[in-house]
Amino acid sequence: MRKVLRAAAIAAVSAGFTLAPGVAQATPGGPGVTGKTLAHWTTSRWDYSLREITIPPGQGTGWHYHDGYLYAYVKQGTLSHFDAACASDGVYEKGDYLKEPPGAEHVHMGQNRGAVNVVLEVLYVLPHGAPFAEDAPDPGCEPK
Repeated sequence: MRKVLRAAAIAAVSAGFTLAPGVAQATPGGPGVTGKTLAHWTTSRWDYSLREITIPPGQGTGWHYHDGYLYAYVKQGTLSHFDAACASDGVYEKGDYLKEPPGAEHVHMGQNRGAVNVVLEVLYVLPHGAPFAEDAPDPGCEPK
């Protein structure tokens, strides 16, 4: 997966697409959760963004969903991932990858329950003009 993310970034740069370091578009998360855009390119229907997301120890992404697919590689740390029923739907360590499907029926949250920053390389494949994430209400349960 890491090779796929890197290849996508190289293809974007080679084709002359925009490299745009920038500020994270917010999914409400804990203090210090950041996102940096490494590459971005657009077709008539889709926006492709390669981003680096950093989640400090004890923090999380907040509850959200996406309008398109996300493909993530865990570059550092361990990400605990929860569905809208607050059930764990995966624990991803350095070297692992995950895929998040689109739609409001796929509300989720990621947390860093470890002692070092979680750093993710994420390829967002979103309908043109869609935000990186759509906020979702807290389901009112405690992730286990």
